[in-house]
Amino acid sequence: MLRFLLILAFSLAFTASAWAENRYASIIVDADTLDVLHARQIDSLRYPASLTKVMTLHLVFDALDAGTLTLGEQVKVSRTAARTPPVKLGLRSGQKISVNDLIQSVAVRSHNDSAVVLAERLGGTEARFAEMMTAKARSLGMQRTTFKTANGLPHPDQKTTARDMAKLANSIL
Repeated sequence: MLRFLLILAFSLAFTASAWAENRYASIIVDADTLDVLHARQIDSLRYPASLTKVMTLHLVFDALDAGTLTLGEQVKVSRTAARTPPVKLGLRSGQKISVNDLIQSVAVRSHNDSAVVLAERLGGTEARFAEMMTAKARSLGMQRTTFKTANGLPHPDQKTTARDMAKLANSIL
């Protein structure tokens, strides 16, 4: 049976009006054969926005598999994470929350503050975690992707392509 790789009919939008007619990129890949079934501007750089959280969760799942993190571990929320702009869970500085709850918060509700808590737990700082994310991207063959945040909040140097995100989707599956 044909499975589609997260129908990454994903739209990575540019905000610059000069590219308005070409602002969407999309890709659909057969997850079994990795054949590209649809492609539109798949190598054009775009801002990944909340798709960034897929890589954040990928690193969390890697840490769980490696045993360096557990679902029940209680993680302390930093002042930086608590101050992260919405959409957020509303975590308070000093509060503790389980890794399991953080994963649910990021995966289901796309909470920015929860992504930062996980990033700080695994990387020490969000900036160091973003370096880890970019290194993981390279190991997956995502050559045109650079991560600068764990949650996809705007950063001018955080870019990706639809092709690279399809590689991430394949890996996380």
